[in-house]
Amino acid sequence: MFLFQEGAQEALEEAVVEEKTLSVVDLIVNGGVGSMVIIAILFVLLFVAMYIYFERLFAIKSASKIDKNFMNQIRDYVSDGKLDAAKVLCSQTDSPVARLTEKGVSRIGKPLEDINKAIENAGTLEVYKLEKNVSILATVAGSAPMIGFLGTVIGMILAFHEMASSGGQAEMGSLASGIYTAMTTTVAGLVVGIIAYIGYNHLVVRTDKVVHQMEANAVDFLDLLNEPI
Repeated sequence: MFLFQEGAQEALEEAVVEEKTLSVVDLIVNGGVGSMVIIAILFVLLFVAMYIYFERLFAIKSASKIDKNFMNQIRDYVSDGKLDAAKVLCSQTDSPVARLTEKGVSRIGKPLEDINKAIENAGTLEVYKLEKNVSILATVAGSAPMIGFLGTVIGMILAFHEMASSGGQAEMGSLASGIYTAMTTTVAGLVVGIIAYIGYNHLVVRTDKVVHQMEANAVDFLDLLNEPI
């Protein structure tokens, strides 16, 4: 009975010793050169995605800031015929709304349709500036999971090739190790893709808010020109 307990204890200790822990670094290193290259590409994509996200976020946040009394001042200047003062105010205000308004003020005296067209063209340029490089985030969101899956497929091919080369005598432990190591590229690709996808959609929402703000102020300005003197 004592020998049985001692043997069971030794077996338990061996199982504890042989228990493997998952380390991200080990998974990347053990995946071979192909896996390391795929992971490196995904890290570069993650860095690019994060840089574009925060750069655009701060730019859009800055573009959305405008003095609430801006349009009231423009209204007073235009009503009093002080177009130069209105232009100076617009030039001193660094925002898409101010640039659209300045374009409209500079066209005062021309047909209303021409003014509206000029504001629309200027608005298109402003939207283009706001959406600069945002499409790259969408590209990263779509390509990162596929790149990660490519790394997994390559790893699986290598694992089964090793099994075939050994004449079916490959150890299941080493085969399983190669397979779950290969799966790390898929996980990394999904993580990068999810982060880029969330960042892209957040920027789209923030950009839409600025666009709506531009449209609302453009309508206010055109209504101002339609007011009777």
